[in-house]
Amino acid sequence: MQPGLVLAVGPNGVGKTNLLESLHVGTQGFSPRTRTDTQLIHFGATAARVAVHGRRDGVPLEIEVVLEAGAGKRAKVNGAALRTAELLRSETTTLVFTPDRLGIVKGAPAARRAYFDRALGRLSPARAHLSAEYGVAVAQRNASLRRVAGGFSSREALAPWTARVAELGTELVAARREVLALLGPLFAERAGEFGVPEVELRYSGSPPTAAALEERLERDVERGATGAGPHLDDIVLASGTRELRSFGSQGEQRLAVLALLLAEAELIAERRGAPPLLLLDDVLSELDPARRRILATRVGTAGQALVTATDAAMLPVEPDQLLKVSPGAVRQAV
Repeated sequence: MQPGLVLAVGPNGVGKTNLLESLHVGTQGFSPRTRTDTQLIHFGATAARVAVHGRRDGVPLEIEVVLEAGAGKRAKVNGAALRTAELLRSETTTLVFTPDRLGIVKGAPAARRAYFDRALGRLSPARAHLSAEYGVAVAQRNASLRRVAGGFSSREALAPWTARVAELGTELVAARREVLALLGPLFAERAGEFGVPEVELRYSGSPPTAAALEERLERDVERGATGAGPHLDDIVLASGTRELRSFGSQGEQRLAVLALLLAEAELIAERRGAPPLLLLDDVLSELDPARRRILATRVGTAGQALVTATDAAMLPVEPDQLLKVSPGAVRQAV
C-alpha cells in the first residue's frame, strides 16, 4: 500500500473484507472479526501467513505473522521474533471500522468497556495491561468467594484479593475517565460535523473501595462473584438528553462510531507522533453524499487509510491508490 487514501473496490463476496482483516492481523496480531485463529486459515489448508511491508519514521518496517493449526501464532518484526503476536500492538497502531462495530454504541456494556479499554492501551501504552490485571484480580477473588461458600477457605483469605480488586479497580476507573476526557471534545467535534449534535461520553460507575466490597461480602459469597467494580460499569454515549444506545437511530449510531474512530486517530497522532492505519470496511454504503465527503476529507488527512467499497464512485474524492479486488487477487487499477 502507498501512503494516503487507498480505495479497494469490487463486488460483494470477492474478498475485500478479507484484505482488510489480513492487514489488521498483520499489524495487530489478531483479527477484528474473531478470536479463533483457525478461522483465519483457508479451508483445506493447515497454515496461513501475512506479510506487511512499509516504513515507520522513514525506516523500513517488515512484519510477518504465521498461523498454524494446532499451534500458536508467531510474529516477527524486521526478522526479530516477538514473544507473542499481540505485542505487534506496541509496534504499530491500527483502527478499524466494520459494520459490526455498531455494537460499541448499541451493544451490551461489555462491548463498550472492551473498546475503551483498548483505546486506553493505544493512547497510554504503559497502562495497556491494567484492564487485564484487574480482570485477573476479580477472577482470583471470585474463586476465593466460592471456596468460602463451600467451606474450603476462611473469609480472612479473601482480604488480600479484596484489597487488590479495590486498588486496581480504582486505577482502572480513573484511567477510563481520563480517556473519556481526552476523547470527549474531539468526539463532539467530529460527530457535530456529521450532524449528530451535542454528543458526550459519560462514565457510569464508581471506583470500588475495600469498605464497599466488605459491605456486600455476604451477597458476593452467596453469588460466588464480585458484584461491584469496573467490570460491571458502562460508558454512555449521548446526544443531548438522548442515550444513543436506546434512542439513537442506526444512522446516528454509525456516525457516532465513525466520530469516535476519527477522534482517537487524531489523539494517537498527537500523543504518539505518528497517525494510525485506518481500515474502513463498507463505510460509505449507508452515508449520504455530504457525509461521505466529510469522512473522505477527514480520512485523507489522517495518515494512511484503506477504504473498501463496491464502486469507486462512492468515494467523492480521488484516492491516492485504487485497488481492484477479485476472488484470490488484488491488483492496482491502471
